[in-house]
Amino acid sequence: MAAFTQTRTTAIKADAAAIHKLLNDFHQWGAWSPWEKLDPQLQRQFAGAEQGAGAKYSWEGNKKVGSGRMEITDSTADRIDIDLEFIKPFKASNKTIFELKPTAGGTELSWTMTGKRNLAMEIAGKLFFDKAIAKDFDKGLADIKQLAEG
Repeated sequence: MAAFTQTRTTAIKADAAAIHKLLNDFHQWGAWSPWEKLDPQLQRQFAGAEQGAGAKYSWEGNKKVGSGRMEITDSTADRIDIDLEFIKPFKASNKTIFELKPTAGGTELSWTMTGKRNLAMEIAGKLFFDKAIAKDFDKGLADIKQLAEG
């Protein structure tokens, strides 16, 4: 199994605490997640903690969104760690990390996904998934930026 890492970063003219609120609460993800908008009938379930470590989110949607679940496993002022499990259209277990670094003009936000792929998914990843994920991360980061700066 081959390991992969995808990271995208943006600069936001807002303090880290304001951005952290958008990431640390799955109820807020509908406002910025690029996948939430792909299925108007998306079924969502929230469980565990209201926000932060122990918060859980699962979804079931159309073929563009698939199904899966996430859990925030650690949350500090400068980092949020999430276990991410895709069920459909393919099975995968990944780690998502948001890192917030204060800067002179606001905050640098990085969004990283790591995981392992079998050979077939490694090839598909290099041909399709990596570019699609980067595009989706960039869209999500742009929406987070707009919300935090607005």
